[in-house]
Amino acid sequence: MQGKGKVVLIGAGPGAQDLITVRGARLMAQADVVLHDALVTPEMLELCPQAIKVGVGKRCGKLSTAQAFINKQLVDYAKKYPLVVRLKGGDPMLFGRADEELRALEAADIEVEIVPGITTALAAAAASQQPLTKRGVARSVAFFTSSTAPEHVEPRPVVPDADTLVQYMGGREAIATAQRLLDEGRAPATPVVVVENCSRSDERISRIDLATLAHGLEAAHGPVLVMIGEALAQRAGHRDKQIGLPADDTVHLPHKRA
Repeated sequence: MQGKGKVVLIGAGPGAQDLITVRGARLMAQADVVLHDALVTPEMLELCPQAIKVGVGKRCGKLSTAQAFINKQLVDYAKKYPLVVRLKGGDPMLFGRADEELRALEAADIEVEIVPGITTALAAAAASQQPLTKRGVARSVAFFTSSTAPEHVEPRPVVPDADTLVQYMGGREAIATAQRLLDEGRAPATPVVVVENCSRSDERISRIDLATLAHGLEAAHGPVLVMIGEALAQRAGHRDKQIGLPADDTVHLPHKRA
């Protein structure tokens, strides 16, 4: 390992600076270089003022950094600096392309550590105060995404079989999911919770049903997570609190009916 640094894959969590783990924040403060996703907030990067910051984000429909180039950057920086951080939104091990980066680092014989983060599904459940499981109603949860690499495009992505479904990167793709579930016999009134910009100052929570989701959602201005299932039925007396807004204001993601 002489002459090689260490790479740490750190989960930044859903967005809010204070939702990163203590270990993650400590390592950020020690890092020489931080390669970060596009969705990592400026406030999160305040935790590493001493580091060289390199944006390597991948955003749908926008100019992105190729994964192979990110892999090469990690290896190259680790050969020059003692501590390199790869900062990922959510948790590195869930929809984070960690496998590809681990393979590249292992092939270069570079030491790797992984620091978990709060994945957005759990943060969204907390933000909406809506458990993903419920005794007698939901005892299984599936996290999935319809987004794939270009070489792995599926004509009709498979929807998992679980009581509660959580779709990451769920904007337009969630419309197809809703239609598929309706075609398979899921009740049109099945509760749906849509969370945009989870844990951030502009967080928005929308409560609709499966039939409404199948008709579409307007384009969002940030990452969207869609949760579907009977466990998401709103409790009597419960009201969503919108982050950054007065408690008596209610904001919903716009949606349209056919």
